[in-house]
Amino acid sequence: MQLILILLGILFATSVMGFELVDDRGVLVQFNQSPQRVVSLLPSITESVCMLGQCERLVGVDSFSNYPLSVESLRTLGSGLQPNIEKIIALKPDLILMGMSPRAAEHLKSLGLKVFSIEARKYQDMQRVLEKLAVILNVPQAQAENLWLKVNAEVETLTRALPVVQPKLKVYFEVSSAPYAAGPDSFIGETLERLGVENIIPANLGAFPKINPELVVRSNPDVIMLSDKNTLNLSDRPGWAGLKAVREGRVCNFTEQESDVIVRAGPRLAEGARAIALCLAKYGYASPIGLASQ
Repeated sequence: MQLILILLGILFATSVMGFELVDDRGVLVQFNQSPQRVVSLLPSITESVCMLGQCERLVGVDSFSNYPLSVESLRTLGSGLQPNIEKIIALKPDLILMGMSPRAAEHLKSLGLKVFSIEARKYQDMQRVLEKLAVILNVPQAQAENLWLKVNAEVETLTRALPVVQPKLKVYFEVSSAPYAAGPDSFIGETLERLGVENIIPANLGAFPKINPELVVRSNPDVIMLSDKNTLNLSDRPGWAGLKAVREGRVCNFTEQESDVIVRAGPRLAEGARAIALCLAKYGYASPIGLASQ
């Protein structure tokens, strides 16, 4: 890691001569200098920029960015998939940071706007995102590394606070009511794995697959996790009334605020992991007092 940071410092250090950096779509983006007017079109990017101490550079954000509170005063610009082009142009940004939305990115680039696509999808991706953002924003790489190490250490502390249970609890995590689930290959799936429970979604379905509800019926999970807006009338879903989790009330009803944290692969990953761990504690899997004090 130290060697990587040194190479990044040599190859990409911001200077009067400028620098260049490859984004997550494999596009080489050139910078004359570190951008001062930045638009973020992904909540996890917004949070990362602010956690790196550069919130004041943001001039506009996507409609879902709501943390930290200071960003709520910024101009909202639609979603990363369907950004409001006119509003973005009016802000005259030096750089647009966004996730993997190829069509939107190409449209913005065709208008002469500088775009950098970057998105974390797993834990280790977050380290890479923070390091690249640090280069772009001229923040010391040590600051990005320390932020990542702190997040990862907090999650590791949570895992040590949980008992080893055999057989593992079977958990179903529903991201949205289509239904889309969190698979093992997603950052949410990685959180579940690190907390020592079994994700009922097969890995070959992908990170966030749309599933047949019958899969949940066949798997009969011990605990169901989903956002509060999706929890109404679970017993009305075909076959779900007989599920162990539904029958015994083992359903984690995350609030909107908790859901925001859990479903974002950003610097609040550990906070999301704690919310999941406290859900498990509710059903006797761990001590909520011990977890809350982490």
